[in-house]
Amino acid sequence: MDSEDVESGVEDDFQTQHGGRKYRPVVAHDRAVLEMSSIDPGSSSDPAAYQSNPKKVKVVAPENMHSNASEGGIPANGGVNGSEREHKLELFGFDSLVNILGLKSMTAEQVAAPSSPRDGEDGSIAYERARVNDVKLGTMMGVFVPCLQNILGIIYYIRFTWIVGMAGIGESLLLVAFCGLCTFLTSISLSAIATNGAMKGGGPYYLIGRALGPEVGVSIGLCFFLGNAVAGALYVLGAVETFLKAVPAAGIFRETVTKVNGTMISEPIESPSSHDLQIYGIVVTVILCFIVFGGVKMINRVAPAFLIPVLFSLFCIFIGVFAARKNNPTTGITGLSLESFKDNWSSDYQFTNDAGVPDPEGKTYWNFNALVGLFFPAVTGIMAGSNRSASLKDTQRSIPVGTLAATLTTTALYLISVLFFGALATRDKLLTDRLLTATIAWPFPAIVYIGIILSTLGAALQSLTGAPRLLAAIANDDILPVLNYFRAADGHEPHIATLFTAFICICCVVIGNLDLITPTVTMFFLLCYSGVNLSCFLLDLLDAPSWRPRWKFHHWSLSLLGASLCVVIMFLISWSFTVVSLALASLIYYYVSIKGKAGDWGDGFKSAYFQLALRSLRSLGANQVHPKNWYPIPLIFCRPWGKLPENVPCHPKLADFANCMKKKGRGMSIFVSILDGDYHERAEDAKAACKQLGTYIDYKNCEGVAEIVVAPSMFEGFRGIVQTMGLGNLKPNIVVMRYPEIWRRENLTEIPATFVGIINDCIVANKAVVIVKGLDEWPNEYQRQYGTIDLYWIVRDGGLMLLLSQLLLTKESFESCKIQVFCIAEEDSDAEELKTDVKKFLYDLRMQAEVIVVSMRSWDAQAEGGSQQDESLEAFTAAQRRIASYLTEMKSGAEGEGNVLMADGKPVVVNEQQVEKFLFTTLKLNSTILRYSRMAAVVLVSLPPPPVNHPAYFYMEYMDLLVENVPRLLMVRGYRRDVVTLFT
Repeated sequence: MDSEDVESGVEDDFQTQHGGRKYRPVVAHDRAVLEMSSIDPGSSSDPAAYQSNPKKVKVVAPENMHSNASEGGIPANGGVNGSEREHKLELFGFDSLVNILGLKSMTAEQVAAPSSPRDGEDGSIAYERARVNDVKLGTMMGVFVPCLQNILGIIYYIRFTWIVGMAGIGESLLLVAFCGLCTFLTSISLSAIATNGAMKGGGPYYLIGRALGPEVGVSIGLCFFLGNAVAGALYVLGAVETFLKAVPAAGIFRETVTKVNGTMISEPIESPSSHDLQIYGIVVTVILCFIVFGGVKMINRVAPAFLIPVLFSLFCIFIGVFAARKNNPTTGITGLSLESFKDNWSSDYQFTNDAGVPDPEGKTYWNFNALVGLFFPAVTGIMAGSNRSASLKDTQRSIPVGTLAATLTTTALYLISVLFFGALATRDKLLTDRLLTATIAWPFPAIVYIGIILSTLGAALQSLTGAPRLLAAIANDDILPVLNYFRAADGHEPHIATLFTAFICICCVVIGNLDLITPTVTMFFLLCYSGVNLSCFLLDLLDAPSWRPRWKFHHWSLSLLGASLCVVIMFLISWSFTVVSLALASLIYYYVSIKGKAGDWGDGFKSAYFQLALRSLRSLGANQVHPKNWYPIPLIFCRPWGKLPENVPCHPKLADFANCMKKKGRGMSIFVSILDGDYHERAEDAKAACKQLGTYIDYKNCEGVAEIVVAPSMFEGFRGIVQTMGLGNLKPNIVVMRYPEIWRRENLTEIPATFVGIINDCIVANKAVVIVKGLDEWPNEYQRQYGTIDLYWIVRDGGLMLLLSQLLLTKESFESCKIQVFCIAEEDSDAEELKTDVKKFLYDLRMQAEVIVVSMRSWDAQAEGGSQQDESLEAFTAAQRRIASYLTEMKSGAEGEGNVLMADGKPVVVNEQQVEKFLFTTLKLNSTILRYSRMAAVVLVSLPPPPVNHPAYFYMEYMDLLVENVPRLLMVRGYRRDVVTLFT
């Protein structure tokens, strides 16, 4: 933030009501900031010496410190102002005054959060200079008046008296209280969420999206956009119908005359032609669209002018109610009469025609549920204040006070109107006079006509203004690429979104029937209100540390009740409309989850997942997981053992192999890499490497997390990882790494020592080990394999090899393969009995595999060495020669060190006969694999542990001989527990 922004701050922008005091920002020449002077080093530990010199605390002006603010710290050298810099709080590494001034960016200045949760986007928050608004609105003009204007509308003037006549006074009071309670509880939830942090454009979409996630936010936000667009058509039709009622001569087509059957009123009812409604409605919508193109400033200036006629017309209506008498020349108006009150107390639900007039032969039957759908739009509009959050002086105070005041005021007005209208006229008059409010208005009906037209046009203008901005806010978040056409730069009008909204509004106007549109509007608004309530319910129930709303009068039970009322009202109105609206929201949610850009908005669901994970982790405890519930949690060691491109942090096939260890994608992998060096020096490199590795894992569609560890050496880094990685029973249980096929040509000492040390650390830490040889030839998900998956079962491994082979079969690339189990047995064992036992064991495990028993006996070098005639003999001879040469070098080096053989920095004991035996054993096993499994898709063999006191170089020679000429091999070592079980 520039210093000029701080110095030019206006006091009103920073006033915050708290405990009766108003806080103001620190500005230039402010002498309220104390600066501590330096204390003599000799007396720093003596409190008395400090207290005896009070002059060392002085007052300074802020302008002396702006130079340090731009430098971001305190220079090491004193410079010109070095004496003053010594007085700063250097221990904390910053200037205290600069940080006080920096509070402006967190209080009054708007925070420019990332416009969308794009992949790979940096999580840092960028601060930008807030635009200076010409007008800052208070609670009255910023929230109360817009909410009042949106709530008081067409339904009150031309439908409310009819509702009282149809439902009666009693059920009308219940209807108003029921709908009012729903919006009141929603207002409480809205107040809590809106006071929990700064709000950006988008109104309820922004609140719901940040609370329930992008998918839910976009789905409900688009439905709320459709509701606002359809509501615009509702208001336009109401204005046109009122105009044609007031001026019948303006009708182009012939009016519809409806005869009244079964009522005491003899004159017929004349209704405007539907074609007139369509034509005039389209014209009015186009005119309003041009006004919207003029900009929001003009709309804000004329908005209060629309409300004044509304309030004046309400005043005239109530004057007319008290002035009406029984001798009123209009038939059916009795004045305030107790007899009329008693007659109209109970309901009189019946059939009506298309004009809403009672008719025994009518097509529409009205009941309480249908009236809820007709009346509920009369209580909507509570979001008008939150949509203006950027123009409010004090968002934290204005939104809850203004919204709740408007909700309570209109609900009280409706309740009083029910009592007055029910005692004013007969039921027939209430049911047949669609504009009874104009009939009774004092001194003449034209005032009410003008009020209705201006109020509906003002509400329509607000809908055509708010809906495009809502759509533009959704598009600007860049969640759905298909909405990019509706994006609008900051400070610019969303013209394309406005045209699209006008198109939807015109399509609804063409329908022409007001009663068909109101249920649609009701569903979309109820869906939005339920989203607000669920957001507050989730946030309040989870009670994360970031949940600190200033509005304290809320509870999760109230939000849950509000959400339940919204759902109940939806089904009361129409279960078919409810299913359609929920299906539409679900389709949008599904589309966003597939096509939308992933990201994290810190929503409540992520908090719920976090708490659920913690609770699940605690419930697992420290006990071992039962074999039935065992899942592989592989620790993928990303050491490439070779060269990779700079932009590839992990071997491309290692992620493919990690996916093969999961059943239907369930499970988690931990990808770990180690950076050599000092942590303080390479901490930033580790962060960048971790981000790069995480991005690469997502690119490979592997469910896993990336971890980067900085350590003096790879050996020490891995030893720390294998001890500390994971929590409780969610620690990794399998270490997966690539076989270092390049060890001989790269480094004869470092790679063997590191490789053997990693295997020994895994054995000590009780981790299973899987080493992949031939990783370059490992198939991806699109390369289908045929043949067999061969297991060479030598030692008991808890069933890990069997389980891995079954997991491989669940992948498309290996699903055409069959499993063969080769049991390596001693020569003198009973092969048939072993085969029978293994078959029974596999049957009990629900695994299908062919069992083959191969007999081997301990090899004697002198007896069997000369008879080995297979293709592995050449590799065996070369290994013998290299080991002999290495042993000679060790012995020559030991002569100068007291005849102690040293390898890998430690003394070793070499039994040459045992070395030969190990070589012959691996030679025989390699020959067997080549004989039976040359065409296998993949071979699994037990991993022999590194022999004690043998040099790491010898073990690598054993392994090289074992994997010789086998293209794709998995060396598996289990750990001290079973991973499969016979029992259900």
